[in-house]
Amino acid sequence: MKTVQISLNSIDKVKSFVNDISKFDCDFDLISGRYVIDAKSIMGIFSLDLSKPIELSIHAEEDNNLSEIMKVLEPYIIK
Repeated sequence: MKTVQISLNSIDKVKSFVNDISKFDCDFDLISGRYVIDAKSIMGIFSLDLSKPIELSIHAEEDNNLSEIMKVLEPYIIK
């Protein structure tokens, strides 16, 4: 499991984020305060405060898959 901070501060960014991670088989959770939601759920994402950075938990087993996921997530990750 890997955790990164991401920013989803626009509707278009949320839609492209969900489309990007839906291609992968593993689970993704978004954590904002005491709320944990499925990152593949557009409705769930819009229930969060998107003005703040959100913690993304990636539940990937294989290292190869994780490096591919990190490449796809690059535009959303806060450095």
